[in-house]
Amino acid sequence: MSRIPTFAVISGAQVHQATAGQEKAVIAAVEKAYRLHGSGETVNPDSYFLRFPDRPSSRIIALPASVGGEVGVHGIKWISSFPENVAAGIPRASAVLVLNDAETGYPFAVLESSIISAARTAASAALAALTLSEARGTTPRRLGFVGGGLIARYVHTYLAAAGFTFDEIGVHDLSAEHAEGFSDYLRRSQPSDVTIHATAEDLIRSSDLVVFTTVAGEPHVHDPAWFSHNPLVLHLSLRDLSTEIILSSWNAVDDIEHCLKADTSPHLAEQATGNRDFIAGTLDDVLASRITPPADKPVIFSPFGLGVLDLVVAKHVYDAVSTTGDLNTIPDFFHDTDRYGRTLTQK
Repeated sequence: MSRIPTFAVISGAQVHQATAGQEKAVIAAVEKAYRLHGSGETVNPDSYFLRFPDRPSSRIIALPASVGGEVGVHGIKWISSFPENVAAGIPRASAVLVLNDAETGYPFAVLESSIISAARTAASAALAALTLSEARGTTPRRLGFVGGGLIARYVHTYLAAAGFTFDEIGVHDLSAEHAEGFSDYLRRSQPSDVTIHATAEDLIRSSDLVVFTTVAGEPHVHDPAWFSHNPLVLHLSLRDLSTEIILSSWNAVDDIEHCLKADTSPHLAEQATGNRDFIAGTLDDVLASRITPPADKPVIFSPFGLGVLDLVVAKHVYDAVSTTGDLNTIPDFFHDTDRYGRTLTQK
């Protein structure tokens, strides 16, 4: 017989405790999500973008999803991006995520989700870097970040957890303050030669693995010649690269239908060519050895960011917190639960 689940609130501190030092487990959870998605055991509708006429750079996004298999959970992430926050000294992104019981549909937990979002993005990037590097038979030794914010920090952490070590790390950011801050973090974290590059061109030309983590709304990198050394590119911010660069490279995405919308760089390339022939396939296709990235072309991974990834990481966190016995439940969250009012308190 179905019953109403208890309702829990999981704080950011608890999310951090469940994920920090557990990067390999989070990467494994994300890989599981990709494989379930590839086998048709998920539901991942389009994201919904709430935009504001008076704040065109800001948005709040709803990502509903459902994951089957052994995960068995539904849910939604509600994440805002307000770039102006950075100037005020607070993070750009904030988020919550709701988990719903697969049997009854009742929500059973709400989690602080900016950490979950950053962790699943970084885990996806690390998984892609590992899978694509191994498939093309290359080992990147020079890492470059275009954009030096929180996501870049998480990606660096997850790359290290995935086993990558780098002789050189480069940073380019339009803000000198952000470039310096991120570089200081890198120097504290890993014994690598860290260089701040004045231009994106200098950084890209000197990197085997390039990570884009910007808030760019349209392409700002246009010359395919910058990629003539055939690097692996994690195009996490999705709108940095020109159509010419996309068309001159080997491209993989997380989900073709999702990625080719909202004026992402691959979407602009589709509009320019009228086809999707430039997309080789998905990361799941690489994981399953259905496609193989070449060593003699730039390889670009452009992940739109699937809600199913957030759900598997959130469920991982929920299970971890439950195991410790530190789950903060609200006993009377669902109050009027009898059709005829027999559970209501009589006055």
